[in-house]
Amino acid sequence: MPPFLFLIILGVCLLPSCHQRKIRSDTVTSGIAQMAVDESFAPIIEAGINVFESLNPDAAIIPVYTSGQNAYNLLMEDSIRLLIGTRLLTDQEQAVIKERKQRVRSQKIAIDGIALVTHKQNKDTLLTINQIRDIVSGKTESWKQINPDSPLDSLTVVFDTPSSSMVRHIQDSLCNKLPFGKNVKALSSDSSSVDITRVNSHGKVIEYVASHPNALGFVGLNWIANPVDTTNLSFIDNVNIVAVSSVTQATPNNSHKPYPYQLALELAHRESPLEFPTGGYPLIRDIYIIITDASGGLPSGFFNFIAGDRGQRIILKSGILPANRPIRLIQRTENPKIHN
Repeated sequence: MPPFLFLIILGVCLLPSCHQRKIRSDTVTSGIAQMAVDESFAPIIEAGINVFESLNPDAAIIPVYTSGQNAYNLLMEDSIRLLIGTRLLTDQEQAVIKERKQRVRSQKIAIDGIALVTHKQNKDTLLTINQIRDIVSGKTESWKQINPDSPLDSLTVVFDTPSSSMVRHIQDSLCNKLPFGKNVKALSSDSSSVDITRVNSHGKVIEYVASHPNALGFVGLNWIANPVDTTNLSFIDNVNIVAVSSVTQATPNNSHKPYPYQLALELAHRESPLEFPTGGYPLIRDIYIIITDASGGLPSGFFNFIAGDRGQRIILKSGILPANRPIRLIQRTENPKIHN
C-alpha cells in the first residue's frame, strides 16, 4: 500500500473519535455548572453556594429553583446533571440514566421539617397528625371543628405549587395518596419554566398566611428560621408556628415545634423506638443531592462540598438537621426525690 494512501485511511479512522471526544474546561473548583433545586430549600442552597464560591473564586454554580417534580424532569432530560430534591431516583429513572451510559451518585445531606404556619390572630397553635390529615383531606373545613370557641370559621390550606415535593410528601405520608379537599389551594401554578434566581412560592405562602386569619400554610423549615438566631431556637415573628403532636389529643407537653433537636429526636425515635419512646416533631423528610455527571467536574466539586463537613455545618446553621454530622441526644430525667 502506498504510504500516502495509508495516511489518508488512518486520518479517516481517527477523525470520528476526535469529534466525539469532548474536552471539559471545568474542574472540581472552577468553571460553570447549573443545578436544579427544589425551591423548598432555596435559602439553604443559596448559603451553600455563597460559601463554595467564596472558597473557589473561579467557580460559578447557577441554581435553577423550581418545583420538586420539575427538578427531577430536568435531570431526566439531561438538561442538568446535579439536583437537590427530597427523594432518590426510581428504578425506572435509574434505568434511563444507565442507558445514557451515565452513573448516578446520591447522598442524603439533611433532614427537613415541614412547618405549619397560621395567622398571628389564630390562637389554635396545637394540632395532631389526625387533625392535619382531616384538614388537608377536606373532612375538616372550619376552625370551629377543631375548637368550637375559635372566632374563625372557614379554614383554607395553602401550599406552594400543585406538583411540589411538599404536596407529594403530605399526600403520600398522611393521605395514603388520596386527593386533597376543596379547601386546599396552591399559590403558584405548575410550569415547565424555571427561575434562575428563585421562584419564592414558600415566601408567598408565608405572606398569604400573614394576611389571612383563616389560613394554614405548609412551608419548608428553613423558610421560617430566624436568620439572626444562631441557636436555631426561634422563628420569624410575622406568623405563628404550629406545634404538632403524634397522639390523639394535643397538649403543650406532647406537641412539638420543628426545632432541629426535635427533628433529631423524631429520627432517633423511628430508628430506636424503645430507647426514644416519645419521639419529636413528626413531619420530617429527607433531602438528597443527586449527580449524573462524570467525576472531576464542578458538579462533583459542589456535591462533595455540600455532603462534607463545611456543607453540613452550613445546613446545621440554617435550622435543619444535617445528615452526615454527628448529633448527640441526651435524655434528662429529673428525680423528684431530694437527697440531703
